[in-house]
Amino acid sequence: MKKRASAVILAAGTSSRMGFDKLAFDLGGETVLGRSIRAFDTCPKIGEIILVTGEDCALAQKEAARCRKPVHLVTGGATRAESARRGVAAASGQMVAIHDGARPFVSHAVIQEALAGAEEWGAAIPAVPVKDTVKLGAAGDGRSVPPQCLVHYTPNRSTLYAVQTPQCFDRDTYLRVSQQLEEEEASQVTDDASLFELAGLPVLLTQGDYANYKITTREDLPASARPRQGGNTMRIGHGYDVHRLVEGRPLILGGVTVPFEKGLLGHSDADVLTHAVMDAVLGAAALGDIGRHFPDTDPAYAGADSLALARQVRRILAQAGWQVVNIDATILCQRPKLAPYILTMGQNLADAFGLPAGAVSVKATTEEHLGFTGEGLGIAAHAVALIQPYGQE
Repeated sequence: MKKRASAVILAAGTSSRMGFDKLAFDLGGETVLGRSIRAFDTCPKIGEIILVTGEDCALAQKEAARCRKPVHLVTGGATRAESARRGVAAASGQMVAIHDGARPFVSHAVIQEALAGAEEWGAAIPAVPVKDTVKLGAAGDGRSVPPQCLVHYTPNRSTLYAVQTPQCFDRDTYLRVSQQLEEEEASQVTDDASLFELAGLPVLLTQGDYANYKITTREDLPASARPRQGGNTMRIGHGYDVHRLVEGRPLILGGVTVPFEKGLLGHSDADVLTHAVMDAVLGAAALGDIGRHFPDTDPAYAGADSLALARQVRRILAQAGWQVVNIDATILCQRPKLAPYILTMGQNLADAFGLPAGAVSVKATTEEHLGFTGEGLGIAAHAVALIQPYGQE
């Protein structure tokens, strides 16, 4: 291959069919997106990487910082075709390899063969023969078989190929063809090679790899990384936290500012109840504690809203494939009286973790035998959380 090549990695999707951010899913020390990027970062035929992201580009920035090759971030568009076009426009290579960020198992051989084919033909895409017999029926939503779906036709399986990425093109030709596409046509394009087909240009199929599959649903996750289904898959976690009462601080518990002459001392808002719940949730998933994710040495968390951190914990949990089922928490304090605020605290925690109000129980009690709280010097809380694999009923 004589021409320079850029990788354009699409990472602007919403993971709607997964239910959580699949690109951030941990495959065992490496995220889905990170592994996809690494394949191109280590491929000798690729000179630079263009990452096409959504509005939240934190993950992309984190993974880009690990690359040895130049990486440029570009914001995606409303359609896949627009996102790809923006990425290609930002590339400097004469050839472009457009890849789905959710295909983390692509090999150098697949990348290099598609690039070589595109250099010769202008467009080349990896493909594998379809293994199953395919039936043509009524149009559906792509997720389930529609009612009364009758078979119209059975195509010859030997002529059918399942296409993959990276789909590789001559950059200038790609941009020229994409600019000719009508808006309605763009909304229907599901792969980049379709642009060349619509323009009447040839597209070469090169050898793909059955291992180079796209992670679309939870079932696509590797068995070793996927939360176990069936049997006893629920987990229980326990959290405990205590803070000292001091003057000059607001007293915040479960996101509620409780009228009192003192507040809790801490780096964040010191919401001891929410901290205990977060620790319980993280512990159930074996994901460490809040100090690991939100260290008190980081100025970014000075005075932080603990409910906002709880929402981040919910995302961390979902990225690991888990969801909270219910929470039971108890506040230990002598003063002030908390009964008027308990229901609001429970509702705040339920909202933070995406739960119905009935799935969160908050109680308050005094404990005269605990010197720290019994003397009114501090407030403690402990919580128990039950979690299960994401999407499991």
